[in-house]
Amino acid sequence: MAICPLCNAFKELEMHCTLCGTLLDDSGKVSDFLDPYGHYNDEETAKMGDGYPNTARDQICPHLMSCKSCGHDQVVFIQEE
Repeated sequence: MAICPLCNAFKELEMHCTLCGTLLDDSGKVSDFLDPYGHYNDEETAKMGDGYPNTARDQICPHLMSCKSCGHDQVVFIQEE
């Protein structure tokens, strides 16, 4: 079973906002925002409802990156290891 290196704090992602250049904050998995009780589900069940059809098959974890300066949000797909 593959795991997300960001969710498990093995790695950090440094990305800058495409609008203002500020360092983006990792706000966590997209599925955590879609279902307030989703974190109680196993990963495969959460991925079925995350809105991205290939996350389970391709073993990727969509993370929401947010800019505190301008409010821009961006989804980044992290390859699980």
